[in-house]
Formats: sequence, C-alpha cells, structure tokens
Amino acid sequence: MTFQTNPTALKWMQIASCLTVIVATTAMPTMAEEVTDTEYLDETKLTTLFAFDNVSIPFSQNLKLVMRSPERHSANPVLQRGGPNDPDSWAVQFYGSVIREGDNFRLWYVAAGEDRLDKSVPRSAPWRVAYAESQDGIHWTKPNLGLVEYRGNRNNNLVLMDPHIGTLNLKVLYEPDDPNPDRRYKMGAHVWFPKNDVRLGTLAPYASRDGLRWKLLVDAKPVAAELQPADMVLPPLHFEPVGGLYKWDGLYYLSGQNAIASARPYHGRVVREFISPDFVNWSQASAVGFVRTQQHELLGPGRSREGEQNHEGVSVWNRGNVLLGVSGIWHGAKEWKDVTVDLGFVLSNDGVHFRQPSFEWAFLKRGEDGAWDQGGILQGQGFENVGEQTYLYYGAWDPRHWQGSPPRGGVGIATLPRDRFADFVVDETTLGDGNYQMANTVSEFITIAVDLKEKSPHRFYVNGAGLGDESQLKIEILNANIVPIPKYSGENAAIVNTSGFQTPVDWNGIGSIEDLPERVRFKVTFIGKKKTAIRFCAMYIK
Repeated sequence: MTFQTNPTALKWMQIASCLTVIVATTAMPTMAEEVTDTEYLDETKLTTLFAFDNVSIPFSQNLKLVMRSPERHSANPVLQRGGPNDPDSWAVQFYGSVIREGDNFRLWYVAAGEDRLDKSVPRSAPWRVAYAESQDGIHWTKPNLGLVEYRGNRNNNLVLMDPHIGTLNLKVLYEPDDPNPDRRYKMGAHVWFPKNDVRLGTLAPYASRDGLRWKLLVDAKPVAAELQPADMVLPPLHFEPVGGLYKWDGLYYLSGQNAIASARPYHGRVVREFISPDFVNWSQASAVGFVRTQQHELLGPGRSREGEQNHEGVSVWNRGNVLLGVSGIWHGAKEWKDVTVDLGFVLSNDGVHFRQPSFEWAFLKRGEDGAWDQGGILQGQGFENVGEQTYLYYGAWDPRHWQGSPPRGGVGIATLPRDRFADFVVDETTLGDGNYQMANTVSEFITIAVDLKEKSPHRFYVNGAGLGDESQLKIEILNANIVPIPKYSGENAAIVNTSGFQTPVDWNGIGSIEDLPERVRFKVTFIGKKKTAIRFCAMYIK
C-alpha cells in the first residue's frame, strides 16, 4: 500500500493543512451552550486556580487539602502489543504522547519487534516510532500507514522518520498556528550517540506537516541508527531528554532525567530542563527542575541505581497559567530485581521549578504482580478532559525483569472526575470538644492577584461538589491590595450552591463583568450548617 492510496494517512494530511474557577476574556456562547451534560468549556484556554496550587491560592484558614487518587480504566491496557511479525510485537512503550484534535485522538509511541534480537542490524535500529488513533480515547486502532518497510512490506503503523534514528522516548507538540506548515508538529526524540565505546542519550528534534512524516531539523548523517557527536544540539553528556516537552513563555522546554554535575550536587536521576527559542537551537546551560528530598544525600559513586529518585523527567499538561505533571517515583535498590517505579504528581507556575502539592504522595501506584502494569509504570504526555472525566495515559515497564527481556508495555488510562485532582475541605480536626461551635469558625481562602489584561467581559466558574442550600460558597472580588470591591463583595457577594464541573458564578444576576481592575483577588468562604460537605476543586476565569 502506498501513502497516496491510504485513506487514514490522507485524512490526517487534510487535518494538518475539585473546585476550579475559570476566568475568560473572549466572546462567549449562551449559558445553555456553555455547559451541558456532554459539553464543557476547554479548561486549557482558561485561567485555572486549582485547590492544590499554593501559588495561585496562597492564603487559607481552617481548610485542608485532600488529594484524589485516579482509578484504572476497566479497558486497560487500551493499546496492546501486536502479534508475530508486527513492529510492536515485543514492546508498546508509552514513552509517548496523546494529542486530541477535534473529535480525534492521536497517539505516538515507541515500538520494538522481534528484530531486536537480530545481530545483523544496528543495536539501536529496532526502536521505532509508531502511531495509533481513536474516536473516543479508549478504543484505539493501529492504522496501516504504508510508509515504512518492516519485514519485507509496508503494512504497518510506523511513521516515517527521515532519517531513521533509534528512538527510545518521544514527545509530540502540536502547534496549528505555526506559520511554517511543515513544523506544525514537533517531536523531541530520545536517541543514542556513541562515546568511549558506550551509548549515551541525547535529543534529536523532528518536525512534521501531518504527524506521520517527520524530518530531522538538523543536518545530520546518523551512523548505525545513532546520532553522531558532531551533529548533537545538546552538550555531549548522557541525558534522557524527553520525559516532557512543552512551551512556556515563548520558549520550548525539554524535561528529562540525568545526573549531570550541577552547581548543587544531587544523587541519581534528577529532573533537568534545556530551553530553545525555535526548537532547533538549544541552550547549552540547563536548570534543575525538581529534586526529591532523599536526593540531597549523596550515596557515592557506583550506587546510581540505589535510593529514592526521579524517573524520566516530568510529562506536562500545559494549563496556561500552571503546568501539571506526572513524574516517575523511582524506588531504587542495589539489584535490578528490587527496583520498582510509581508515578508522582507535581506542578509548576514558572515553567522551570516543579513541586509536590502533597509531600512524597504516590499519585498512581504500580500494578500488583500478575497485572499488565506490574513492577513499574511510565509517564506519557497524555492528558485530556473527556465529558465528566479526566484521562491520564500511562505506560508500563517492570524494571525487576528487564534484563531477562520479556515482552513489555502497553498503554493504560487512569481516570479522575473532570479536573478534580484534589479538594479543599473544612478542617474538622480543629473543632475540639465542649462548646466550640463550627458556626463561629471561618473557613476561607484568598487567591493570588490575577492579571485581567483583557478589557472584554469576564466570566467565572467553579468546579465543586457537596454544594446545596446549607453548604454554599461565598465568593467576593477584592482588588490587588485585598480591599473588597463593594459591588462584588459583602452583601453583594456571589453565592454558589450548585455542584458541578463548571458552575457559573454571578453577582446579583451579573455573570459577565466588564468593570474590574486589571488585577483582582478572590476570597472564597465556606458557609452553611453543612459546610463540611463542600469539596472545592478549582475556579476558572474566562
């Protein structure tokens, strides 16, 4: 089959041509159109103040944060290894990305087949980039792209990498507004380069018009499916560069793993970032983005596998004003048979420095022995709000058995109620005994000063549960100096008594506000006899 006669490939070429408050500044449809049972505003285009974001919500009284753990989808693994002679018969490795374009979900992952045992081919060559697609994010197909020959034919789902370099990890960005249509898809590929008779990791930047045909953005001539030192865009040190790939404040960021010597020494795998203005030319200087507390104790040379560490950087969900991310929690040991990996949850408000909203909390734990995701799980860059759920895509790798080289991998989904990663709830531990009355206890928070640059009308929404006539949120608008704005505070405050993922907020019937100063804060108070039932997840500003 040729590309020209392949309907799936042609289709994609045509395409290429919790309480949360959201603030919006663009023209809006009617309320009936905004929030229905099956249709929601796109939160990634709004300003979101998450309950767990202590930069966006720095001040609170008599409230505590309760993190939520996701559930595994009953259909897991939603993408499985192929059969004999398929390019992914041995591994579907979700060091990859999921991107939603309209009603279509697109997935790129690392594939490896049985030719990995073929000593006649270069060691890196069997690691390839493969592709799948879905209409609902759950049921996936591997389209016959007809682009790459594998075992004597082109009947497979491999994308075309020009040139082919063995790829162990990848992340994809989609920028439909890039003025160069050939660069609307960008891929960071973790490839190998030779140094002193060993193979070390580095970056190969690719771009594509359709997400299926990729062109290396540097003039390089790989040897044995590996990048050569003279063609590298990063310093010639071992770096596993694409645990995450994102754009922040006009720059492209790599989030990866390594133990490069830094101004402050740390043990083992730390999160490090390199930056680029154009995705081609990358800084030679890097930043340390996240270090677990245990990594401040140096265990010494020869013990890089031991101890608590990070694994493969941070895979990022860019929410505009904040980055959400998952990162591997590496439970190290002296021997591989004792190493396991869970996933942690982190966030960043500056694009560089990540932190845990709950100290050393395992967001998603590895599967039990016998499960498809036993022993260790991998973060991929796949986050989507679908209906009333948030999907987080992840992969599997059992480090305890990797040296025995059993088949591995697959793609799974972990789910949460839409955008409900954590809740603010009334802290009942302070109530005490005797005559202490909850009615006299103030439970409230005050946000950071939010920058409302646009002069167009703003609308506000809350993501919360447990609300009713006796469990309400009182929302007041303050200026940047925490002085209440009379029209929107005190007796004129908004009262929210309806649970929902995007419940509109209005002040005396006013939901679209035009007369706010450029910077405002919000004070949110939990009120009512049953205020302990309230679960605040986020606030959105449009």
